[in-house]
Amino acid sequence: MNDETNETNEANQAGGVGDVEPGRRALVLVENLSVPFDRRVWQECTTLRDAGWEVHVICPRGDKRDTEPEAEIDGVRIHRYPLRAATGGPAGYLREYGSALWHTARLARRVGPVDVVHACNPPDLLFLPALWLKRRGARFVFDQHDLVPELYLSRFDRGEDLLYRAVCALERLTYRAADVVIATNESYRDVAVRRGGRRPADVFVVRSAPAIERFQQVPPEPALKRGKPYLLCYLGVMGPQDGVDYALRALAKLRDELGREDWHAVFVGSGDSFDAMVELSRRLGLSERVRFTGRVPDADLVRYLSTADVCLSPDPHNPLNDVSTMNKVLEYMAMGRPIVSFDLKEARVSAGEAAVYAPANDEAAFAGLIARLLDDPRQRERMGAIGRERITGRLSWRNSQASLLAAYAAACRGHTPVAAGTSARAGKRPHR
Repeated sequence: MNDETNETNEANQAGGVGDVEPGRRALVLVENLSVPFDRRVWQECTTLRDAGWEVHVICPRGDKRDTEPEAEIDGVRIHRYPLRAATGGPAGYLREYGSALWHTARLARRVGPVDVVHACNPPDLLFLPALWLKRRGARFVFDQHDLVPELYLSRFDRGEDLLYRAVCALERLTYRAADVVIATNESYRDVAVRRGGRRPADVFVVRSAPAIERFQQVPPEPALKRGKPYLLCYLGVMGPQDGVDYALRALAKLRDELGREDWHAVFVGSGDSFDAMVELSRRLGLSERVRFTGRVPDADLVRYLSTADVCLSPDPHNPLNDVSTMNKVLEYMAMGRPIVSFDLKEARVSAGEAAVYAPANDEAAFAGLIARLLDDPRQRERMGAIGRERITGRLSWRNSQASLLAAYAAACRGHTPVAAGTSARAGKRPHR
């Protein structure tokens, strides 16, 4: 965390987190991932629970996990709805978001009165149920996980067309409706102030950070290297803007142009582009050198990362990636792994000297940095130690917890609790 972030959070936390009385109720709205699979949202929920809040979550059901319609996990009450991911262009997104809004409104009525509605984008449509709850006395905390206008430009390559102007308008409406904004980093905070017109005192930086207890090294397993000296690892979502195609082309250059055949690579994760990336790997002649695992249990993830010699963060430079904090980078650092990344503003803020940086979108340079690290075990060890120290120190979730609770204190300052005594009437349906 840089000095600017420290100063921002210290100013925002003035007055302390004790301004919020215990026993209040919060409702967290999520559309793009299930909970607790969404690790950031789950950490926020458990932080609020530990601070005395009664926490409810409304989110979609998962495909293979988080499939129960209702669940109570570690004291957090989760209400899930069925949702089919968008296909077929804008009409598909209209169907997805319309269904999500209908289910969110339905389940919010079941939960009953709350003191805070905490909406996590994307999409920037959750201000609609949040406004409905505001009229019933709730305060609205907007948790901006993504800059949706930049996401649109980076994902669809359609330019600043009518749909782009529409998502900009929705972002403005969300900023205007919110009592407090939570940003994942200083770049997002700057957007909230500059583009969203928010007062700096109302925007809180709550950086994502991996749960350290989830990322504990285990003994390396040489068998995972498939007979090669080195293992390269990618962890994360595989969407159009995530750069898996850049990583695969860089690996082809590592083999063909640099003559390196001493590595095996594993790509852990899934997403919209998963099948296309498997096919690209085949076309590049990498099928025997690259394994795609899909999503794996935590235990298997830790095995791969504990064995990996170099980890890959191939997110290309675009309007979104340059200012976004990549969870994969933080998780590599938590496991003490050296990283190769493209040169992105927020990648440098997160990783510092735990990564080496190729010029933006230069696949040959990316391949060259992989080769350099494979040949330098001392640098790999040094970079891994730097990353682990950053995650357990200045970038730890402990610092983000304080900022999250300060944001809630600011939202609730001068606010009369509206949810007191409602637990016996609403939201107390049996949970599994």
